[in-house]
Amino acid sequence: MEQLCEVEEIKHLANKYYSEVVNLRRYFHTYPEVSKKEFNTQKKIIEVLEGLSLNIRKAGGTGVIAELKGGKPGKIVAIRADIDALAIDDEISKDYKSKNKGACHACGHDGHTAILIGVIKVLCDIRHRIEGTLRFIFQPSEEEVIDGSGAAAIIEDGGLEGVEAIIGAHLWQPIEIGTVGISKGPVMAASDEFVIIIEGKAGHASMPHQTIDSILTASQIVVALNTIVGRDVDPMKQAVVSVGVFQSGHIYNAISGKAVLKGTIRSLDEDVRREVLMHIKKIVKHICDMAGAHCSLQKSSCTYVLNNDSKITDIILEAGKEVMGEGAHEVKPCMSSEDFSYYLQKVPGCFIFIGIGNPKKGIIYPQHHPKYDIDEMALLYGIEVMSNAALKLLSKLK
Repeated sequence: MEQLCEVEEIKHLANKYYSEVVNLRRYFHTYPEVSKKEFNTQKKIIEVLEGLSLNIRKAGGTGVIAELKGGKPGKIVAIRADIDALAIDDEISKDYKSKNKGACHACGHDGHTAILIGVIKVLCDIRHRIEGTLRFIFQPSEEEVIDGSGAAAIIEDGGLEGVEAIIGAHLWQPIEIGTVGISKGPVMAASDEFVIIIEGKAGHASMPHQTIDSILTASQIVVALNTIVGRDVDPMKQAVVSVGVFQSGHIYNAISGKAVLKGTIRSLDEDVRREVLMHIKKIVKHICDMAGAHCSLQKSSCTYVLNNDSKITDIILEAGKEVMGEGAHEVKPCMSSEDFSYYLQKVPGCFIFIGIGNPKKGIIYPQHHPKYDIDEMALLYGIEVMSNAALKLLSKLK
């Protein structure tokens, strides 16, 4: 009965702050900032949190860490939201359309930031009953990890010191509004970037026999890479190999002597991760050898497999069901990636998905689409679930 009363109080407080959270989400959407440049976003977060009796500091460069000490002793639990936008132009037709050219919250981080502020406001209102400490992490640079993950920067800045568990959430278009996905084990893929450089021999388009055609060689590599998942990976396991960049030549009547391919490897298993890279190396070398071209392959690890801790996930699923009923359920893993996985290399935790899909409201565009938007009712559900999850974790981890 006490737990049910607490859930009802959380719902009441979430509704109390809902309109403010919606307005904040729209503010962040209107003024998005890309990775490592979230200066105004950082300033706005601090401004909103001032006056709530929190310990607030800048962290990870352009991030923020705020800490709430409860009225009773206990463990430390962290909640993380990412705050950066994508480097694309916004194409939504709403009043809160991005005013910053070349920057757009097309992945929902505006909502993540607003939800966490809502969670803070709810929990501040009941701080006297909180058993322990809650650390709120507003993390920069989740989208751009090649030059340094925001999660790694937060960890280096002491963001996980003393933390017993960490939770995070993602607004997710593939699942419908009014539901949350909470699953154990691998739920998001490891991501690696690869760059292949092919050095051939340039020449006149009318005399291909005097050249080593880098475009033809690179094309054969692209086709061959697409056989790896179907022929070299255990069919009971998952992997994705995608080439996203093909750059070569600039004159129509010349054969280019150089080509560059860039792409990603996604996997849910570390053995598969290694095997895929081995096959890429083999394919590139053999095709370039046959063509007489020189090649180089560079790989950069971006994220780990995001592996939800079994014990923590059970607690979060219980908390989710108390709020959402059967709307809280398990979901299948996806091949997208998240640098939240960096935190899970250090402490146990759980990452959940908050459904936003709603065709009736036109919420049909996937993450990273320039017309991506959310059903803002998801903000309310996110505040309720994350607030209850945080309290339940502190009480269970005593």
